[in-house]
Amino acid sequence: MLKRSYLFLQGVSSPFFPALADRLVAQGHAVFKVNFNGGDAAYWGRRPAASFRGDLEALEGFLSDIYRRHGITDQILFGDRRPVHRPAVNRAATCGVRTHVFEEGYFRPHWITLEREGVNGHSLLPRDPDWFRAAAEYLPPQREVQSFPGPFWLRAAHDVCYHGAGLLNPVLYPAYQTHGPVTAPVEYWGFVTHMLRVRARRQQDAALIEDLVRQRCPYYVLPLQLNSDAQIRDHSRFTDMREVMDHVLASFARHAPSASRLVVKNHPLDTGLSRHDKVLKALARQYDLLDRVDYLESGNLEYLLDHARGLVTVNSTVGGVGLGLACPTLALSDPIYNLPGLTYQGALDDFWTQAEPPEPALFAAYRDVVMYATQINGGFYSPQGIALAVQGAAQVLGAQTSPLEFLMGSARSL
Repeated sequence: MLKRSYLFLQGVSSPFFPALADRLVAQGHAVFKVNFNGGDAAYWGRRPAASFRGDLEALEGFLSDIYRRHGITDQILFGDRRPVHRPAVNRAATCGVRTHVFEEGYFRPHWITLEREGVNGHSLLPRDPDWFRAAAEYLPPQREVQSFPGPFWLRAAHDVCYHGAGLLNPVLYPAYQTHGPVTAPVEYWGFVTHMLRVRARRQQDAALIEDLVRQRCPYYVLPLQLNSDAQIRDHSRFTDMREVMDHVLASFARHAPSASRLVVKNHPLDTGLSRHDKVLKALARQYDLLDRVDYLESGNLEYLLDHARGLVTVNSTVGGVGLGLACPTLALSDPIYNLPGLTYQGALDDFWTQAEPPEPALFAAYRDVVMYATQINGGFYSPQGIALAVQGAAQVLGAQTSPLEFLMGSARSL
């Protein structure tokens, strides 16, 4: 195996990056890290690292020096759209350094994403359905999926510890600015109140879904995403969920069948700071849709989609869930699954009456190819999930050719 030198940048708020670094060292590779805040430093511990305390304008020069002094061949990061990562991705491309990007799984649970150079809107996955059909012919036998517990409290505990260490940022990292839209305490308070609302509405939401299914009411689903998500901020034309709801309700009012309903479901990790329920009610009143729009804080999403007339999303991973359930789907942005034969390629105004289910064979090829090329069985937060993720990621990181590069070379030979 070729020995490499890995530079770690920011990861998730968990021990995942340190555990992965230890595995790479055990395999004979070198590791180094840049810490940007107190949470980075606390989780990384005594492993080799340098602290970046300057303004973002100085980051590319700082990284160039790190690349040169430590012979960096690869850099590893979580999320390619964080402010501290955009300069790093750009600089690595000019210095011959490979970039490996982790992200939450395109398919969940029990999967995380690992791609070279970019994820989501910057993924190197082709946007040609015929390529997926061809590449599927070269896939090795599918891996057996190992499940593991993923309690939310553990994820929350890591987040609190990470941001708790960040209380020293004004002294140790005075120039650091979080990639989040609000501070951690504000986010925690909003999330707690949101969870209380979810708990209070759980039975009501379940009853609403059951009524829709039992009465065979034609309905469409709009799953909300997080306002802070890079998928919204950087990979769509919308600035927040209010704009999304306004756009969809305006079209629904004008063009959807009069007997149909629109079900808007909130994101399970929403902080509750924007109060989407109140915004939706105001918009429904504006478009005279109060008796045709429903709002859910909770509920069985797969059951909901399995009986839906269609799914409208910006670029959520829920789109992949809907496609797997043969639910007609329209993406208001350009996620990796926005392919002819999978998603509706026409206008939103026409989707309400002309949508068709995805092609089953194409979705099967797409799913199998994406799983092989970009997904690692494992998780970022629980010990069991981290152990699985480290094992799979270390194999991919150490290979000269990525799974996607292998498939792209193989499919070209057809």
